[in-house]
Amino acid sequence: MTIGNFDGVHVGHQAMLRRVVGRARELDRPSVVLTFDPHPARLLHPQRAPKLIQTLRQREEAIDALGIDALVVVPFTREFAAMPAEEFVCDLLGSALGACEVHVGSAFAFGCGKRGNVALLSRLGEEAGIRVVPLDVVSEDGEAVSSTRVRSLLEVGNVSEARRLLGRPFAMEGVIAKGDRMGRKIGFPTINLKSENELYPRDGVYVTEVLLRSFERTFTCVTNIGRRPTVYEDYATTVESYILDFSSDVYGEPIRLSFFERLRDEMVFPSMLELTAQIRRDVEATRLWFLSRGGC
Repeated sequence: MTIGNFDGVHVGHQAMLRRVVGRARELDRPSVVLTFDPHPARLLHPQRAPKLIQTLRQREEAIDALGIDALVVVPFTREFAAMPAEEFVCDLLGSALGACEVHVGSAFAFGCGKRGNVALLSRLGEEAGIRVVPLDVVSEDGEAVSSTRVRSLLEVGNVSEARRLLGRPFAMEGVIAKGDRMGRKIGFPTINLKSENELYPRDGVYVTEVLLRSFERTFTCVTNIGRRPTVYEDYATTVESYILDFSSDVYGEPIRLSFFERLRDEMVFPSMLELTAQIRRDVEATRLWFLSRGGC
């Protein structure tokens, strides 16, 4: 088994999870991931808690796709946070879960106040009949791959680099909500995503793809995240997508919106005519981006 938050299930997480799956097959034992909900920082340091890359459902799906046999989601409460390291290893990992081998990152910390480290885990594990295997972090360009690094990239809008570290596009999920139909008035009807995700990429215009579950297929689209300053002086942030070559009514549909490339910042245009002209250029740029990669 392995233990962690695994937010994003990035390429570093994936390497660890594949190692656990492979080792479980060698031992003819089930592979297990132990994770927590909510994120421990949400309870212990709410003012510093990060916005999560994924919803719990997205995290579960990404872990399942790697062949893990079982995912154990522990409710992270104050009682659990106060659990002594010895109880965590002997009672939870050993007695309750029956772990024979635990794979963790070299910086792994656990127990009350995070006073437990890999050395303590190994000592306690030996007493409980659990082998502990520390693993080095995965690096890209000389820098460790981490959920924090991915979040930082998304916060500045670098979705292409985030995609490389995640091993797949960053995705937001939710349902299509009704908007003010302004896009329809200028010839570009959009869908408005009511997102379940906490973390949004930086305001701007993006090359995206939307999975419409009722159609069981994906569609190319241009997405704007922002406050639409050309139309409104003070407006809440919206996630609006214009789906290329599409005209069906899909209000209320559950969707997944995947981000591939950032095209530009959100801008204020002198007129609706100039805004419309820019949207046409964004659409053309999106078509060319997918064509250059053999899609669309």
